[in-house]
Amino acid sequence: MNDFNRAGFPRRHLLGLAAAASVGMLPPISARAQAARAGDWPDKPLHMFVGYGAGSGIDNAARQFARQLEVVSGQPVIVDNRAGALGNLAAQAVAAAKGNPNTLLFTPNSTHAANIHLFKKLPFDPVKDFTPVSSILTLGFVLVCDPKAVEATTVQQLVAAIKREPGRWAYGTGNATGLVAGAMFTTQTGTEMLAVPYKSVPPAMNDLLGGRVQLVFADATLAIPLVRAGRLRALAVTGSRRMTALPQVPTMMESGVPNYDLTGWFAVFQPAGVPPEHNAKLATLVQRAMRDPALIESLRSIGCEPESSNPDELARRVATDTERWGKLVKIAGITPE
Repeated sequence: MNDFNRAGFPRRHLLGLAAAASVGMLPPISARAQAARAGDWPDKPLHMFVGYGAGSGIDNAARQFARQLEVVSGQPVIVDNRAGALGNLAAQAVAAAKGNPNTLLFTPNSTHAANIHLFKKLPFDPVKDFTPVSSILTLGFVLVCDPKAVEATTVQQLVAAIKREPGRWAYGTGNATGLVAGAMFTTQTGTEMLAVPYKSVPPAMNDLLGGRVQLVFADATLAIPLVRAGRLRALAVTGSRRMTALPQVPTMMESGVPNYDLTGWFAVFQPAGVPPEHNAKLATLVQRAMRDPALIESLRSIGCEPESSNPDELARRVATDTERWGKLVKIAGITPE
């Protein structure tokens, strides 16, 4: 009798596998099927929504990340900009794609920590409508002015100038962190300025250079190139530490604004209801992408600090930062709209 079957496996080997399966030594069929599905996924392009306009600092970081995600996943990553409502439009689009693992949201903390305190009602639930994947980076903000229009070279000089001419000053913001940064500044320095909201930071920067606003609380990705070129002056950064990319610029606290510490973070989410194996696979791919030395160097050069996490760690971050941003919005004196 031939001891081999048609596939070339010894009969005793096949009998051993059968015996092992009968006593539970092999993974259950469902577990093996899930692992196989995760191994084949993604098998078509990924659709990544970004809640801010093309050319914004958030869009810049998102596209750099998308290029490296394409490398590690082997699939194209389509970046879809849905600007408006501090990221809510993009988040709403992803929440509506329940169960689709190929739909992603690249978002700052606005949609999942800040906006619940800035809007009376959101068109999605930041927790129930999403599946956390991974943190991506943290990003500081910079208070900038046009040196041709503003004589102040320090925050204290700026505060004095605003108090001398309280009706003259306006500042632009293009995202949730910038909005809260500006409100915190006026509250904690006892100044009065008009807040001018924009869909994203680039049009705010255009109006700053055009003389229509005097200040902008800008994400570092857009501020740094203009500061280095001498077109804008950086007065302070909003985080508790100086930026590696702008080491000469003091923090707000160093500049005499007490208890001022505001830094944004970015993360990737999938819609609720995606298969767990696809969520785990995407988290692994994101972590691999964020270890790329060239991506790390590029992001740091524009004021970002790359990082990654697992889904559980991101879920905990959302919970703790939602509470923290509630306190910050209250300190800033912002009323939900």
